[in-house]
Order: sequence, then structure tokens, then C-alpha cells
Amino acid sequence: MVDLRLDTVTIALILATVEEGSISRAANRLDLAVAAASRRISELEEQLGVKLFRRLPHGMEVTEAGDKLIVHLQQVDMLVDRLAGDAQAMVSGLDGRIIIGAPKAVIIEFLCGDIARIQQLYPGISLKIVEENSRIIQQSLRDRVIDIGIYESRSGFLDLRQYPYREDRLVLVYNPSHFSFDADPVPLEALFDKPVISLGKGSATLAAIERAFRNQGRAFTNNFLVSGFDTMFNMVRHGLGIGLMPPEVHRFFDPGATIGQAELDGNWQHRQYVLSYVEGHAQGQTLANIVSELRRGSTSRS
Repeated sequence: MVDLRLDTVTIALILATVEEGSISRAANRLDLAVAAASRRISELEEQLGVKLFRRLPHGMEVTEAGDKLIVHLQQVDMLVDRLAGDAQAMVSGLDGRIIIGAPKAVIIEFLCGDIARIQQLYPGISLKIVEENSRIIQQSLRDRVIDIGIYESRSGFLDLRQYPYREDRLVLVYNPSHFSFDADPVPLEALFDKPVISLGKGSATLAAIERAFRNQGRAFTNNFLVSGFDTMFNMVRHGLGIGLMPPEVHRFFDPGATIGQAELDGNWQHRQYVLSYVEGHAQGQTLANIVSELRRGSTSRS
């Protein structure tokens, strides 16, 4: 059995290193000395008996073993945050605290507007948003570290009731100086010989294009898998490939429309997002009110 001694600073450091791709940047973010941060990571790796990161000349890369274990650290981090947030809500005399998990695209397209409306209706409820991909959102629901999860319906693996939330679609984004397309909407076949930049494992974007390629008897070669739309945009801007994202996300990141956008042919790029929730942590009526408002927002856009 592993003798694991783990503190919240080390958890935060590991997760920051994953996000930053660098111990030095993660240490700077957490106001730690780089040597002390490196020692914390090495000591945790020794306790676990596995390497979480590969040391590269210009940063850190998560190992396959690290990728699996870091999911658990994310859950622990959310549980600690849940404890602190719930305690603060009680001390402040709030009606309750609800944690909502959703992918970045959903937050940009829909959830921010929903939250603004809900806060006007229920100013006494504290709301926290957790931004993760559809897979991790469901894992967090299963482990009861979030109250409400929004995820792409076809990625569903939980035995929880699903309520319709919103629909969106993917469009093609590209640098016109490096790529051109003969038709709009662009057929899937036009992507076969292009380097495609997609969000990574667990994302609805990757799942959609993998299904589409598989249905055409092709394997998606994962030219570039990235963790966020900001990275995707920068790679597209430099002509390294073409990207896939909802049009609202394109407008959010590129208000000057310097990156080309094209519709995609067929239905493979349409996504249906659903909402599930778990009871137990949050006050029952508070949770019911928030779920009802999120579902009402979905109905009003139908």
C-alpha cells in the first residue's frame, strides 16, 4: 500500500504544472521557489512509484500514468474547494452553494448568460463554475464533487437522467493564407488530407470528428490535440492546421474575423448537450431551483 502524504499546495502545484507545461511557471503562479516546487513533485512521484511528468528541454509533459492519476488529484482539489466553499456559504448566511461543471464551449456559448439570469433571480445562492471536458464532468458527477454537470449527450456513460440543455454545431476555422476550400459547406472528405487541430481526450469535439472519420472508414490521425481553444486559435493563426469550434467561440476569440470560417457539410458536427445532477451535498430546494432555471433557459431557446 502506498504511504501517501499529500497537501493542498502540492495538489495545486501538480495541476498548475499540467496547465502551464512548466514547473517554473507553475511555481511562479503559486508564489513558490522553483527548487521547492520541483522537490514537491519529485517527492510525490517517489511516494506513488510512478513518474507524473516527463522532463523536456523546454517544459514538462504529462506521462500516460500521470494522465490517469492527475484525474484523481483534480477530484481531490474540487472536494477541498467544495469544503471551503460550503463552509464559507454557511458563515456568510447564503441560501446555499451549487457547483456546475461544463465544457468551455458551453460556458462561452450559453452558461454565462444563464448564470447572470440566475444570480438576478437568486442572489442568495453562491454559484461556482468548473470548466472541464465532457468525460471529466461525468466523472465529477459520479464522484459527487459537483452538483450539476453539462456534457455532450453521445459521450454519456453515467446512469443518471439526462435533461436536454442546448444544441450547437462545429464550424471550420482556418488561416486563408495557408488553406483554401472549394465549397461551402465543406465536405468531410476535404479534411482527410489536412492537418486537423482538435481539443484532446474526453472532449466532445474530438469525439465528433473521430465518429465522422470512422463512419467513412478512416482513422482520425490526431495531428494536433490541444487543451483549449486559445491554443487551437494560435496554431491556426500560424497556419499549422485547421481547427473545429462552435461559431460563437470563433467570435469570442477572433472578434476581428482575421481567421476564416466555413460551414461543414452533413450532420456529424451537430452536438446535443444534456444536463444531469446529483443530490446529497447541496440543499435540496436550492439545487431544484437552479436545475429548473437551467432547463427553463433551454426551453426558451427551443
